[in-house]
Amino acid sequence: MSEKEEFELPDTVYIRDVDSGVFESIVIKCLSKIEGVSFLGGSLIDHLLGREGLIKGIHVEQDADNHSVGVKIELNIAYGLSIPEKAEEVQKKVAKAITELTGLHVSCVHVIFKGIMPDKEDLDELKEQETVTEYSEEAFQS
Repeated sequence: MSEKEEFELPDTVYIRDVDSGVFESIVIKCLSKIEGVSFLGGSLIDHLLGREGLIKGIHVEQDADNHSVGVKIELNIAYGLSIPEKAEEVQKKVAKAITELTGLHVSCVHVIFKGIMPDKEDLDELKEQETVTEYSEEAFQS
């Protein structure tokens, strides 16, 4: 009776789930530090204030079997920048941030440039045209 019985405990399975919103936040924070790119909708401020759904173009796919994540990012780029160089910068920084913060392997960072951001001169010209148009419409209505 004083004989001790040994028994084995089954291996513990550790599960770590990371919601897609966490990955999106990591991508947003990372991209906010990169010059010459912008989101398709909303702004970083909108996201930080909890106005969800305003930033578009970040899609995350997790592969639980391989403990990896794939990210597709749709962006606008400033006119005059090298698209291949900017894509590589985005890919490296996003992959590094996700890996460091989650410990997961990043299988893919797919960057799609959807549009060109107007430069400051173009914006000034557009504002000037709007002012002239408003003034002309007011004069016409009088």
